[in-house]
Amino acid sequence: MDPFSNSRRPLYEVKANLFKGLAHPVRVRVLEILSAADQPVAVSDFLADMNLEASLLSQHLGVLRRHNLVVADRQGSQVFYRLAYPAVADLLAVAKGLLIDILEHTQEQLQSTVALPE
Repeated sequence: MDPFSNSRRPLYEVKANLFKGLAHPVRVRVLEILSAADQPVAVSDFLADMNLEASLLSQHLGVLRRHNLVVADRQGSQVFYRLAYPAVADLLAVAKGLLIDILEHTQEQLQSTVALPE
């Protein structure tokens, strides 16, 4: 089922579905690897980097394909992946920046709490 098939759905639902496609550490790692690569990445390279079973990686790559985040190209017996859109790398960078901001704020709150008298 295409995660974006129902054009009558509100945009916030379609956005939420996109984030569901991102909502697993393996999928985020795949996208990070692709974002850092200057050429398509072979499935065997993902397997070597992440130490996963091929079947598990295949499931996650399928989710990323269904959510239009990656594109697969077969070259002989190997399959190579690339980001479907450069904006996916931008999204990851923004998420990293947001996470850093949140962690810094949390650290400041923790430090101010520790400084309170007992």
